[in-house]
Amino acid sequence: MRVVIALGGNAIARRGESLDADAQRLRVREAAGAVADIARGNELVVTHGNGPQVGLLALQSQASPDVAPYPLDVLGAETEGMIGYLIEQELASILPSAEVATLLTQVEVDPEDPAFRAPSKPIGPIHAEAQAEALRAHFGWTLVREGDGWRRVVPSPEPRRIRELPTIRRLLEAGVLLVCAGGGGIPVVAGADAGLRGVEAVIDKDLTAALLATELGADALLLLTDVPAVYEDWPEPRQRAVGRTTPQALRALDLAPGSMGPKAEAACRFAERGGVAAIGALEEARRLLTGEAGTRVSLTHAPTT
Repeated sequence: MRVVIALGGNAIARRGESLDADAQRLRVREAAGAVADIARGNELVVTHGNGPQVGLLALQSQASPDVAPYPLDVLGAETEGMIGYLIEQELASILPSAEVATLLTQVEVDPEDPAFRAPSKPIGPIHAEAQAEALRAHFGWTLVREGDGWRRVVPSPEPRRIRELPTIRRLLEAGVLLVCAGGGGIPVVAGADAGLRGVEAVIDKDLTAALLATELGADALLLLTDVPAVYEDWPEPRQRAVGRTTPQALRALDLAPGSMGPKAEAACRFAERGGVAAIGALEEARRLLTGEAGTRVSLTHAPTT
């Protein structure tokens, strides 16, 4: 079976936890255990989120008075390498006989995408109100309320084309366990001369994962996060977990646009192309694949709760 796994940024860097290197390695080690279990007996491609990490790097970049801040495409490439390196090392430790590789991946977007006029992708840590006001005033960032604090949001254009797709196919066919398209991929646009340039954006990694899974003809797409399933009426007392469902039924739910919404949309897109997508907790990865846990989306499922 060919499987694409998308590790949520909060599955490898939990909300409220430190983003220092040791803490991230510990979380990546836990994630690698779940990934390695799926890798046994399956062809596997792994993608990952980078929202907390790219936001932290942006803050660090802005802090240097002598160096111009790095653009988001460069920071995205840095996080692809950093997180991919950690995942690759931990997988190699668990699966010593496997070939594991990380591939920096450029993803084309439309320069006229309306997302550039309406930032919506949350990145970085959550700030207290006074700090958020200072960041807004000093850097001109857009910040929105998240929980008890404020978080930066940036443009999140639609992924249109995965530039390294032929290379990904060759590596997968050669039996390589591949980590690629991290953070949704490095956002680029094509110029009139066929050249590429990066843009100030962060692509949603779940939407890129759905595109990647579709282009690779994957059998399953697993969207792993830190909650067990998609919930109706979240976070009300009457909330109910969604079990097996269809794209039409899942799209009818009112889901948070900055968190579960993109996961649901990614699952719907892949399911509409004939695949099976599942959303759920990292530690339930094997049971998600077999249909025993999480929210499972396909064209043939009757909705259950």
